[in-house]
Amino acid sequence: MTAPSTEPTAPSQALQVPGPEFIHPVVDGRPAEHPGGQYEASSQAGSRAPSIRPNAAISANTMVRYEDADFRQPPDLNYTLRTRKKSIAIFWTLIILDCVAMPIALYFGLWYGTSLSPNAVFSISTGALGSVSIIEYFLRFYRLWKKGSTCRVIGAHRFYLDWFHWNLSVAWIAVMVELIVGTIPKNPPIRLLAMPVSTMAFAFGLELLIMDVARLAGMKAPIRISSLPVGAPLRPGIYAIIEDVVAVDGSGGTEFRQRLNLRYQASQLFRQMLHRLTLFWAFGALIIASVTTAIIFTVNRNVAYVLGWTLPFAWAGIWAIITIKWVQMSLRDEYAKWDEVKWKA
Repeated sequence: MTAPSTEPTAPSQALQVPGPEFIHPVVDGRPAEHPGGQYEASSQAGSRAPSIRPNAAISANTMVRYEDADFRQPPDLNYTLRTRKKSIAIFWTLIILDCVAMPIALYFGLWYGTSLSPNAVFSISTGALGSVSIIEYFLRFYRLWKKGSTCRVIGAHRFYLDWFHWNLSVAWIAVMVELIVGTIPKNPPIRLLAMPVSTMAFAFGLELLIMDVARLAGMKAPIRISSLPVGAPLRPGIYAIIEDVVAVDGSGGTEFRQRLNLRYQASQLFRQMLHRLTLFWAFGALIIASVTTAIIFTVNRNVAYVLGWTLPFAWAGIWAIITIKWVQMSLRDEYAKWDEVKWKA
């Protein structure tokens, strides 16, 4: 594998903007399901990736050259967390301080350390919440929107942004509505104000589960889901999250979107792993959201407020550690069995 090339590449070696045929599974180097039409793919012998129309619209700086055109090994994702450990640690430390420590510290500090009214206490604590997340939200928007963006979704216009960004937007609106409604009364309902993180976990898990059930039922994408165009077979719900977060927040760029797309098509074991990870996160999120909600509405209000803002984050940290180990083991197994499973539907 080489770094992205700025030179023209042969269609058989360059993973370019996919038309509908490039989103379908590939068998023996050709799409297993082919809708035809203007994106007609040329037939190729052997195990090469399907070619794409030479005039497909793509910037040269996001094209990827694959030297291993016969895929003797799994298509390389060309991405690692090892070199990004410091930046990841800094980012999540700021998020924890901003979205966990801040609301709890302000609640206890203002409630027991001042003579402010309950309404004022929560107006201040909710107003200070999420400053780091909001900054990251707009930085993310800029990376996707700016002219010449190198992390934009494959085949989409700049105004689309990506699937994760739209989900993030809806989630923030829902949380803000929940917090604003909770701070309007003279005596704010503390238990409701402890619910935002659980609400997000529930929505996240439900979306993942619905997408995977729809995929197993053979449904097509009703709208664009990041690099997956309308009408293409759905992919596991976690696929779009991985694609978007790594491409934009993790600086993997459009190159990562392309590499992930090819890896998904080429490897049955990779697709299987993403399916299982989707269910792992979906059921985990639904369970932790349900458990946290039950706790919030049964225990002492102070305990409820603390656990409401901490339990889902603690769960997410444990799930992330398990996921990293799981993926490492799965990828090693994939490499060991590659000759048996490549291009297998």
